[in-house]
Amino acid sequence: MSDAGLARRLAAEALGTAFLLAIVVGSGIMGERLAGGNQAIALLANTLATGAGLMVLITIFGPISGAHFNPAVSLVFVLQRELPIRVACAYAAAQSLGAVLGVWAAHGMFDEPIWQVSTRLRDGPAQAGSEALATFGLVLTILGVRRARPQFTAAAVGLYIAAAYWFTASTSFANPAVTVARSLSDTFAGVAPVSVPAFLAAQITGALAAAGVCGWLFPTGRGAPTFCDRARRQEGKEDAHPPGGGHHPQHDPG
Repeated sequence: MSDAGLARRLAAEALGTAFLLAIVVGSGIMGERLAGGNQAIALLANTLATGAGLMVLITIFGPISGAHFNPAVSLVFVLQRELPIRVACAYAAAQSLGAVLGVWAAHGMFDEPIWQVSTRLRDGPAQAGSEALATFGLVLTILGVRRARPQFTAAAVGLYIAAAYWFTASTSFANPAVTVARSLSDTFAGVAPVSVPAFLAAQITGALAAAGVCGWLFPTGRGAPTFCDRARRQEGKEDAHPPGGGHHPQHDPG
């Protein structure tokens, strides 16, 4: 993988995660302001915006970086031997930076103080268990759909997260970068820093468990192309058909 190719992938991960957090935090602020104290309506607004936004972001950035936007997902692809550890670490850094910038962008749009620390406690075994289950389900969705109907990945992930907002007690963070960034927002979508370690441990546990289960449910056949294989092929197409030549490369699904 060339340095230029990696730079594009890191930019896609950072930009996509930034937009995701701007959507999550911004829609939470808007929903709470307009709901007149009705928490169910505020959560519904937050849910619809997040699910729809995820579909769009995965569709846009999937062909470039795989649209992980999530260190736990990148870890799973390391375990599946589809992503080198060095690249996964760079992905996690880009995702974390983008997440914080997205939170700050949401604060700026709604005339909130840019720097905040959340006071919204989300403690207890039920919250941590919800995060483990939410992350397990997210990884199961990604690995299952990419095997059966990869072109449906964006819709499947968006729909799963929208559902998980409502069937989990934690409203399904399911993402370490998102969790840390949301601790910097004392708004509807925030989580107190003291609650973060349990969330992170639960998310990693859920992701590892799902990776193990999916490795048994969806065994990868020899010679199956990995994301890095597809990325290298795409780079070859771009080199063979430089911009301006009238050729529009077709991307493989992320």
